[in-house]
Amino acid sequence: MTVQRPWALMRHHAGWADVFHIDSESTDSITGFYPDRETVGPPVTYSVRAILARFETMEAARAAREGAVLEWRKHDAAVRDAEATLREAEKAREDAWLKCLKGAAA
Repeated sequence: MTVQRPWALMRHHAGWADVFHIDSESTDSITGFYPDRETVGPPVTYSVRAILARFETMEAARAAREGAVLEWRKHDAAVRDAEATLREAEKAREDAWLKCLKGAAA
C-alpha cells in the first residue's frame, strides 16, 4: 500500500519538530523512520495522534518546519518578558512567605 503524504512532522520538543517518513499506517498507528538522524535505526511506531502535519515531499515538510520556527521566534521577546515578570512575582511571593513566617515567630 502506498502511503498518501508519507512525510510528517513529529513534535520533538517545544518549538521544534522532526521530519518523519511514514512507511506504513493503520487506522491508529504509523510506522517509519527519521531520515535526518545520524543513525537510522529500526522503524518505530507511533499513534497517529503524534503527527503534527503531513506532506507529500520531504522538502515540503522541511520548508514548513522552517517557516514554523520563524513564527516561533517572533514571540521570543514576549516570552522573555513574561518569564522576567514571573520571576519577579515568584520573588515577591517568596519574600511575603518569609515575612509571614518571621512575623509568626516574633
